[in-house]
Amino acid sequence: MNPIVELEQLTELFPETEHRPLYRQARHIAREATPEPYHRMLVHEHHMTVTMESYHDCRVEVEVLESRFENDLYCRKILLKNSSTKDVVQFGIVRFNFDFVSPAVRREIESQKIPLGRVLIQHNVLRHIDLGAIIELTAGPGLAHYFRMPDGDITYGRMATIFCDGRPAVDLLEVSAPLK
Repeated sequence: MNPIVELEQLTELFPETEHRPLYRQARHIAREATPEPYHRMLVHEHHMTVTMESYHDCRVEVEVLESRFENDLYCRKILLKNSSTKDVVQFGIVRFNFDFVSPAVRREIESQKIPLGRVLIQHNVLRHIDLGAIIELTAGPGLAHYFRMPDGDITYGRMATIFCDGRPAVDLLEVSAPLK
């Protein structure tokens, strides 16, 4: 699937208002063209929870902005925040098929208290992360608000699929806060 079409499908799960779009422009870029430090942050097959904690040298906590079920899929729009400073380090949208995890994992994810990656790690869910695409985003008022960045500035994100026990369980959009 075209990465920009996939991006639009994920962001349409939680549409912003027409006066406050999440982003103004999106462009799929090659992994090898991803500039540092975003390359180190995004171009890998690990959980972003772990990567964010390592890069920012802190624990992260999740803030669920919105959540809902779409048919049998659990969807949520989140921010990951530095647990000490409360600075936002990541914006994300998750679409999760709970058929591929245990009821205990589902309950913990639905509690909305622990980042998704940490839940899967703590429950020792056999998982593989398939990096789909790297996206360069020109911030609209939505991302600018979440990241406290100027509207129109550039940041980067990725789309990925998490396979749980060999089955595609989670589709993700993970956008990094601007990095220096």
